[in-house]
Amino acid sequence: MSRSLCKSVTLLSRHLLLKRITHPLVYNNKRHAGVLSSVAETIGNTPLVDLSRLTKSYNLEGRILAKLEYFNPGFSKKDRIAKQIVEDAIAEGKLTPGDTVVELTSGNTGTGLAIVCAVNNLKFVAVMSKGNSEERARMMHALGAEVILVPQLSESIVGQVSGGDLQEVEKVCQQIVEEREAFRADQFQLMGNFKAHYDNTGPEIWNQTNGNFDCFVDFVGSGGTYAGCAAYFQDISEGRIHNFIVEPEGAAVLAEKYENKQFKTSAHSIQGGGYSMDDLVFIDKALPATYGYISVNDTDAKTTARALAREEGIFGGFSGGANVFAAIKLLENEEYKGKTIVAVVCDSGLKYLSTDLWQSP
Repeated sequence: MSRSLCKSVTLLSRHLLLKRITHPLVYNNKRHAGVLSSVAETIGNTPLVDLSRLTKSYNLEGRILAKLEYFNPGFSKKDRIAKQIVEDAIAEGKLTPGDTVVELTSGNTGTGLAIVCAVNNLKFVAVMSKGNSEERARMMHALGAEVILVPQLSESIVGQVSGGDLQEVEKVCQQIVEEREAFRADQFQLMGNFKAHYDNTGPEIWNQTNGNFDCFVDFVGSGGTYAGCAAYFQDISEGRIHNFIVEPEGAAVLAEKYENKQFKTSAHSIQGGGYSMDDLVFIDKALPATYGYISVNDTDAKTTARALAREEGIFGGFSGGANVFAAIKLLENEEYKGKTIVAVVCDSGLKYLSTDLWQSP
């Protein structure tokens, strides 16, 4: 094949790739027009908000755009993967009405699954560590889920779920799946997690900004949101977007593994991730799209979440605070001064009223 013909084929392939991944979605403020058949149809198309007041108060040059995932019916980004995983299983004949779905959760995936299972006539069993906030367990129970709480390890701290605690939850989860012959909605393994964000969240952000942003940051739990969005941005921007993984300062195992950085391991209170797991399937898949890693400590995550509420009226959780703080750190860096950073506000602050994130009046 001649060099010119080879170049033409390469350009055609790239054009077809972009045509395939560019969605027809045109975002508008009327999120869901008309009458919907179930609340599950309200999942997605969440707003993107310019944090102009926050950047001004921090005296920053540049923009931070917050993707407000608490606009989903279960108040978190995990509703997206719950919908995708269940719909995939139904389409593949793995689930029929009356069947039982089981999954481990810190509360957000479980809430999403409780909602999606309810509207599809499925039973749902959530298996969760007692170290997570009680609001999450109550919400899942209210939505019809059976909630099984697993004791933390003796050395663990309530409100700080460790990788060891999660392993205990995994053991109980596997046992229940076997005993009840249930479907495991495995958020750490099933490609519906990645697909939900590659096919939806990423394209939403791209269309909302017309592709006019420079960096994307997200706090990693299962890694699906980060990986799906990062891979999409890598494909459609041809590598122009810089994607950053956000981790707790005391559990920055991905930075240790892939950048050979050394961190002092310690407990942290940023619920929903930072489980010291360095073998995440979706992160491995997104490595070519990953530009760097940012670690955030508890104090900075909490302080930023409170600033978001006070200055922007955005009531997010720990991880949203961590993501926005990561964006602030980037804008404070000379390389990214004046740039536009997209950060995910993963869930609602309502899920943490019993924690030290919020103080009594």
